Amino acid sequence: MKHFIILGLLLVAVFAFAAGEEVAAMTDSSTEHSVAPVGEAPVPAAMPFAFLGAALGAGMIVIGAGLGIGKLAVAAAAGIARQPEAASSITGAINLPLFLLEGVAIIGLVVTLLIAIK
Repeated sequence: MKHFIILGLLLVAVFAFAAGEEVAAMTDSSTEHSVAPVGEAPVPAAMPFAFLGAALGAGMIVIGAGLGIGKLAVAAAAGIARQPEAASSITGAINLPLFLLEGVAIIGLVVTLLIAIK
């Protein structure tokens, strides 16, 4: 698991540095800037990296939420298997954290998409 986290952080760092070079090249006054057609805003050269970053962020959010929901479901199933008479209280106690976890995942996805289309 640690290897995947380190690999993900390295990928994000590589794309961030690549986007930084693109932005630096755009701000250099000696380079030519393309003129956008009438009625359209110019697209920065780093825009594809914003979409890639949003995709990576959304993927990490969904993976994290899936792991959290899976752990909650496993804990609930184990608790119900040990004490079947407490199934209704275990189910009730699991619902609130489950809903909060899904809400955090949805908010994270919305923020990621807003950053991408900024």
